[in-house]
Amino acid sequence: MQNDNYIREQEIIEKTEMEKETELIKMIIKTREELKAANRNFEYAQDDLVDYYTYQIKANQAKLNYLIKIAKAKGIEVDMISDMKFSLWEEEAG
Repeated sequence: MQNDNYIREQEIIEKTEMEKETELIKMIIKTREELKAANRNFEYAQDDLVDYYTYQIKANQAKLNYLIKIAKAKGIEVDMISDMKFSLWEEEAG
């Protein structure tokens, strides 16, 4: 078989639970910002862009609902997400 000669160049490293939670919080923050941007753009959209931004709003809202559901199941609270958002802004600025 052709796959018998395959050698993995790099080991796949499992993420710790803390890294997974941090990534989830980052995804929630990013999705929330994308939803806000889509809502702002929808206000000024014309013609076919109205449909586009309507789709974007619905898609981002569904994604955000899903991510929040996962976060709640993991015991992550909104305060943790807000704290993480502020620390991410500080990292990007610094």
